[in-house]
Amino acid sequence: MSSHSSFDHHGDSGRSLNAGSTLVMRKLPHVTVLFWILKTIAVTLGETAGDLFGITLQVGYVAMALAFLVFFLVVVTLQVRARRFHPALFWTVVLSTSMVGTEISDFMNRGFGHASTDAGGIGYVRGGIILTTALAIVFVIWWRTGQTYAVENIATRKGEILYWTAILISNTLGTSSGDILSDDTPLGFRGAFLVITGVMVVLIAAHYLTAINGTLIFWIAFVLTRPLGAAGGDSLVKPADEGGLGWGTLWASVALLVLLAGFTAFQTIGLRKHPLAPLPAPVNRRTGEPEQPNGALVKAEL
Repeated sequence: MSSHSSFDHHGDSGRSLNAGSTLVMRKLPHVTVLFWILKTIAVTLGETAGDLFGITLQVGYVAMALAFLVFFLVVVTLQVRARRFHPALFWTVVLSTSMVGTEISDFMNRGFGHASTDAGGIGYVRGGIILTTALAIVFVIWWRTGQTYAVENIATRKGEILYWTAILISNTLGTSSGDILSDDTPLGFRGAFLVITGVMVVLIAAHYLTAINGTLIFWIAFVLTRPLGAAGGDSLVKPADEGGLGWGTLWASVALLVLLAGFTAFQTIGLRKHPLAPLPAPVNRRTGEPEQPNGALVKAEL
């Protein structure tokens, strides 16, 4: 793994740049506090929107998984083909991975149907094991292809595709992990929320106080924000007698959508004032050979 820390922004790639060098416009944002705020809101909205269609409106897991998968494929294709970072598009893709991940996880763990208590699936633990294995396989492929693990510095088409594949699986895994904590343990959604929040605090401390690889911390945190969002979503939609606010899946989804749009607009305005610095033209980490860039090519200024 790369030693570059991806938990927050530590600057651009370490390679020196000469005037006239070929650079690549960034497609992925810096991992800052704003990144984690937007990510948590997006995955919480994915949970409440998935439950709105899959359970409240009784469309069913399979139908909604297919619909959300089509939505994901459309927006991720637009993202991969884009020439630079567009906050609205990027967070729409993250949202789509959470929505399809919710339905895939529910279908795997609960089976066919549209109820939160269906018992025709493989169960939360088995589903979690399968998804963890799938995520590990993606990271092995990632390593073998010679792409950088430093998510802020991904500048190749292949690396970005691996990035979105890992995000889709990690958000699906996060759904299963949250269900395990809230349904298969005595914690409930409130207890799960507190436990995951505690783990996130430990990760932040580990990032700043230890030499643990930043990329490893990033992906653990990325997975955990999904059950954190799921527990937060449950606290919004559950009725008051179950410890929630009783907003229901519809109004919780509307509120979260407005919040996501607001923070995305804030990020967009910030980027107009302080654009993302481009990256050096990418080369394979293992072979040193040039790679296909994923963004627009520009020249370094004199």
